[in-house]
Amino acid sequence: MIDVAVVGCGAIGGIVARALHAGEVPHARLAGVVDPKGADGLPLLGLDEAVDRADLVVEAAGQAVLAGIGPRVVASGTDLLVVSVGALTDQALLDRLREAGPGAVHLATGAVGGLDLLRSAARMAPLDRVRIVTTKKPPGLVQPWMDDAEAARLRSATEAVEVRRGPAREIAAAFPRSANVAAAVALAVGDWDAVEAVVVADPAAELTSHVITAAGAAGEYRFEIRNRPSPDNPTTSQVVPYAVLKAVGDLAARTGGFR
Repeated sequence: MIDVAVVGCGAIGGIVARALHAGEVPHARLAGVVDPKGADGLPLLGLDEAVDRADLVVEAAGQAVLAGIGPRVVASGTDLLVVSVGALTDQALLDRLREAGPGAVHLATGAVGGLDLLRSAARMAPLDRVRIVTTKKPPGLVQPWMDDAEAARLRSATEAVEVRRGPAREIAAAFPRSANVAAAVALAVGDWDAVEAVVVADPAAELTSHVITAAGAAGEYRFEIRNRPSPDNPTTSQVVPYAVLKAVGDLAARTGGFR
């Protein structure tokens, strides 16, 4: 068995922690939850206690929290599963995580299809073109950096509106709760600047969609993912916590333990 600590008990972390607590993931059990807001009856831990007790820490609390705790977790020798992949647009944080060791860093990207194929194609030869178009309902795309006019334009939109277009690094940083997929694609192909990301607000979008297209020496690819938004947090997809649970299960089954 491996002991798993979950940082964050919201729409993602809460489902993950409860499933672990209920014994729903073979070879893995909940050590506790790290969340200042409480954990709804689940065992609570401080970060130091979580790092000391856990074989794996699951970060499910957002980009700022990952930046604050990630290097510390990995430096302790504990493995880290990253949910807020968009935080890795910060090259300094990415470098610190890579160098912190001896703990390993894993990415929870199971809610995105096609990454293994993109990774393989990019390994054969650099891809000539990669684009991801993300479409969500407007309210979830309003950001603190937007001025009142832009925020109002999104909230009152009656048809699809392109909100922003740019390199994946820029878009993932600008939309920290909505563009983790763009970061996952860029990390898969190994080139932030090669991936163009487009964010579209569409009031008619019942599902969150990500359309990924790529072309290169290996071939041409198109993947479309249409996920239902979480009822508790529409900025994330309902399937994400289950993708995290799959990642935990895969890590737990790899050797049956980390120590």
